[in-house]
Amino acid sequence: MAQHFDPRNAPFDRLSAEEIDVVGDSLDIAYYRPGETIIPLHGAPESLFIVIKGAVEERDGDDLVALRGPGDIFDSRALVQGRSSAAFSAREETLCNLLPRDVTLRLINANPRFASFFYLDIAHKLDTVSSEEEAARFTPMLNARVDEIFLHPANFIDATASIVDACALMRTHKTYALFVDGGKGPGIVTRTDLLEAALLDRLPLDSPIGPLARRPVLSVAPDDMISTALVRMTKNNKRRVAVSEKGRMIGLLEDIDLLGFLAGNSQIVGGRIDESRRIEDLARVAREIEPQIRLLRRQGVKVDLICEIVSDLNRRLLHKVYALVAPTSVREAGCFFVMGSEGRGEQTFRTDQDNGLILAGPLDHEDDLVRFRLAVFDALAKCGFPPCPGEVMVRNPVWSKTLDEYRDDFRSWLALADESGTMNIAILYDAAAVAGDAKLLRAAKQDLIDLMRGERLRLARFARAIDAFPTPIGFFNNLVTSRAEGDALDLKKGGIFPIVHGVRALALENGLLETGTTARIAKLAELGVFDAQFARELTQALHYLMTLRLDAQIAEKASTSLVKPGEFSTMERDLLRDSFQVVKRLRDMLRRHFNLAMF
Repeated sequence: MAQHFDPRNAPFDRLSAEEIDVVGDSLDIAYYRPGETIIPLHGAPESLFIVIKGAVEERDGDDLVALRGPGDIFDSRALVQGRSSAAFSAREETLCNLLPRDVTLRLINANPRFASFFYLDIAHKLDTVSSEEEAARFTPMLNARVDEIFLHPANFIDATASIVDACALMRTHKTYALFVDGGKGPGIVTRTDLLEAALLDRLPLDSPIGPLARRPVLSVAPDDMISTALVRMTKNNKRRVAVSEKGRMIGLLEDIDLLGFLAGNSQIVGGRIDESRRIEDLARVAREIEPQIRLLRRQGVKVDLICEIVSDLNRRLLHKVYALVAPTSVREAGCFFVMGSEGRGEQTFRTDQDNGLILAGPLDHEDDLVRFRLAVFDALAKCGFPPCPGEVMVRNPVWSKTLDEYRDDFRSWLALADESGTMNIAILYDAAAVAGDAKLLRAAKQDLIDLMRGERLRLARFARAIDAFPTPIGFFNNLVTSRAEGDALDLKKGGIFPIVHGVRALALENGLLETGTTARIAKLAELGVFDAQFARELTQALHYLMTLRLDAQIAEKASTSLVKPGEFSTMERDLLRDSFQVVKRLRDMLRRHFNLAMF
């Protein structure tokens, strides 16, 4: 085995033991002085280079595209394509392992998994490689903890209560089991116990339930693995198990919820939203949405599908809030909508309230609108939606008024041409109806599109926000990181936002009514604004960046966009670099298209 070669690094971790031996026997080593050219622009490399020590600059003309460090490889594309589209040179004293081109090509032809690393199609590479890493990254479902599953609340009843009392309490709380106080520790009585006592044993309905309670209660702890709960249920032939903490019963785990967790139970959560009759019920169900995200990700579900599922659940919840708190006058004349990432269907972990209301005309009783604004805000706060710092929500009269008043605002936003106007246009353009008359929102968005049609200067001002944050390509492990956050990189600022806003600007210019970024990209490709290949690459880059952000949010248990590239694998950094290259190409295209150099 060649010195300094680590077969655990991608893409060599995809090779068999025999193929690893071939690589080890074929490697050579080379030394490069600072400034020395390793591969010239348009050069035809005869080897695949693996950096052992030092740093290698990749340049496109005068632009520094990437910096390769120990463990990184280059130039995989040139090796397949026959010539390099960039120049590579040593920034400092550098040592590299060299794998001959003919050996590399033989391995590519023999091993499809190894070959996937060398795809010239970035979209194909992102899709294939990220899928493989997903499958290996997440633990089996049975290793999840009990407290990650939906638990039914623990409801208690006194041992002296009657069978009728117990049945009534079960109906009130929509439960099949009650904990029974009294006697030697808590007992449990189920609906089946009550039915058998009344129908088979012919006990009077006013009989106390104390003698029917079973003890000891089968239980697990909140931090037990769900495999433990499953084994105990199976071994004892029980359909439910109590969850106890420090001797206190805190909930019930039903077999249907456990199996639903293993299979994915977002449809069950949706059903509970629809069945809710009070805001308090909704608040309890709302707490189940976030665990669904972790569950779906652990199962390896793609980020775009996770966003779709979460958006559907959130919108159903908002629809239910509207149905519960909106006065009849508002329901008959209004359209309740969400904005931002929620409107685009790209929300994962809950952030803040981004919602609004459009009315067909003034209400006969203005007090109805005032009450509605406060009621929606309070209801969503109880459901875990914090207030929007910028007050972009129904509580603010700016975002809850008539269609004609919105139309007046559009003209003001366009006339001012300032940052707030640009932001408001973007916010409303991304809106999606969740309840009420959706035609009102569609009319508002169409009016906004009509006002912007042909307004090249206004569209350019709108588009230039893509340069609000630099694309972090070039320095630290292939990436420039924010000094304020140490080695942390903000995926939203550096990659997700430029894609979302750049695509939004082109969609607005072309009069599209689609809200999701992926849907907008597809439509723009249909119109010929993007070629099909770039549309695929843009979509895959967006999804990969969103996936990294979601994984960071799950790890931090918070809504964050910061990641630490230094903790990534070589493959993850390579995919991230490819994604930022796609972002850079989009920015370059938009700068030319909208002539942003004039600002």
